[in-house]
Amino acid sequence: MSDPNIYLPHLMRIGKITQEAPGVRTFRLEFVDEAAASAWTFKTGQFGLYSAFGDGESTFCIASSPTRKGYIECTFREVGRVTAGLADKEVGDIVGFRGPYGNVFPIEQWKGKNLLFIAGGIALPPLRSVIWNCLDLRDWFQDITIVYGARSVADLVYKHELKEWQERPDVNLLCTVDPGGETPDWTGKVGFVPLIVEQANPSPENTVALVCGPPIMIKLTLPVLAKLGFTPESIYTTLENRMKCGVGKCGRCNTGKSYVCKDGPVYTLAQLNQLPAEY
Repeated sequence: MSDPNIYLPHLMRIGKITQEAPGVRTFRLEFVDEAAASAWTFKTGQFGLYSAFGDGESTFCIASSPTRKGYIECTFREVGRVTAGLADKEVGDIVGFRGPYGNVFPIEQWKGKNLLFIAGGIALPPLRSVIWNCLDLRDWFQDITIVYGARSVADLVYKHELKEWQERPDVNLLCTVDPGGETPDWTGKVGFVPLIVEQANPSPENTVALVCGPPIMIKLTLPVLAKLGFTPESIYTTLENRMKCGVGKCGRCNTGKSYVCKDGPVYTLAQLNQLPAEY
């Protein structure tokens, strides 16, 4: 038999659509082929390519946890032709999915450690997969702290889950919005994410930090973590920008000796420091 077509997507039926924020939706996707559904697995940190047939495909993380069976979820912002095509879909419509691709967050190595999640805006979805994976395996870990911020209250994604995390006694959630983005009934923090991290003053001892957000947020947060004593080996992030084919063929995500779609998207800061300055 000839090799299978690596570009052939699975057919996925949209089981649920959640409006997260202006222009931001979450799709719950279920395999049309039951055999594919039972055989398919992934680990947190991996990504896929999602198709709106006739419009193309775009790269997003798998935003759900591998502990949640029977479906996968993706969250996207409508910003171009493909995401506009996806945004036009309704519950019951069929889209395409290729994956899983890439490496993973090594949560098995983090047993017994404290976890610090730091996310900004639409960059919470990659960490949402890890957060739920770790919460579903809660006995593996010590303290879990989540620092999440957005430009405004309206821009916060997963609002129903933020409320659930806020009410959990085994999670410390610090939710913030930029100055001017608060509403009269807002009870969370007001301030940029790096400032909130510094105010929280998390201990670096036996702690893994996961950072994902806009480039400027990451740029300003990393010095804060260094000041607090976090080492480059203890800081993780995930890169989705510039990936196109997902399988190392097109070269779009190539930087130095690394292909993000094959060697990533999960990197430690120590690994990123070995890549060219453009990353």
